[in-house]
Amino acid sequence: MQGGGGRLLTAFTMAEILLSLTIIGVVAAITLPSLTGNINERTWNTQRKALYARMSQAISLMPSMSGYGTLTEGNESTSAVDTAAETFVTAGLSKVLKINNICDNDNLTKCGFNTSIITLKGTKIPLPKSFGDLNPEMLTGTSAFPYTMLDVKAAAFETANGESILAFYNPNCKMDFNGTTDGSGTSYWFTQPNICANFVYDLNGSKGPNTVGKDIGIIGAIYPADTVVVAPYPNLQYASAESIDQYSAPRACTNQDSEYRLPNAEEAIAMFVNKNLFELSMGDGAYWTSTLTSSDYAIAMASRSGRKIRYPRSLVSPGVICIKR
Repeated sequence: MQGGGGRLLTAFTMAEILLSLTIIGVVAAITLPSLTGNINERTWNTQRKALYARMSQAISLMPSMSGYGTLTEGNESTSAVDTAAETFVTAGLSKVLKINNICDNDNLTKCGFNTSIITLKGTKIPLPKSFGDLNPEMLTGTSAFPYTMLDVKAAAFETANGESILAFYNPNCKMDFNGTTDGSGTSYWFTQPNICANFVYDLNGSKGPNTVGKDIGIIGAIYPADTVVVAPYPNLQYASAESIDQYSAPRACTNQDSEYRLPNAEEAIAMFVNKNLFELSMGDGAYWTSTLTSSDYAIAMASRSGRKIRYPRSLVSPGVICIKR
């Protein structure tokens, strides 16, 4: 196109404009979900850390984590009485944490939960309503190492910040670190008595994606006195049953990702309690923790029975599950 003074004017044709818009649209369609996912991930991480801080502070203010509620086993003439979790929330936790709404076991969805959630591996499962739904092996252990625990029902509550939280409570929790030995003399302890309260939270209630590792996570309160509060997030890309000694295990995690590390004993307890949510499986084996009982011995967690086993750190037998917090 010739302009005034003999200057040549250029312009985009309609076809060129449409082609450019098409390219921009395609690029946006490809990149937008990734950008949205990254924003959501950062938001969930921030909310997760804030909730963990508030729960840790609240639990530290409680005089004791044991003894709330009634828990008796039913028989032929009487029904089981189970008000443990509900009483723990109403009489204990609500005194130290701002709670808007409390729901009993028959009305968990009225506290913002859907009837199902998605596990860390992507499997849709019914909303857990008792310890047995989180991990049935908590109640029985194995034939070689049996453990008896009542299938305590959950309660639910909503926080003032909008989170929905399932509360699973063991009124008989205790330290129980008096180890016994098996035939070979190896020391071990069951983890089930150590869990006082277990929380499954949803950061945004019934809104999606309702998926473990995204808007859904767990917090465990271990031991009735000097309670340890943990919130492990397992790395399923590195949960290996391949044998390794405990000296090498931490490096196996950091080699995968600098944010990942071995769980300590309390984090391993919380992972065992919530096994179905993570879909963790190490077969009949055990996996190392970072908790040392001496310079030469460390604790490993038995995947099925829930035993904490004191092994020599040089033993090439347990596997590795890496976590981040």
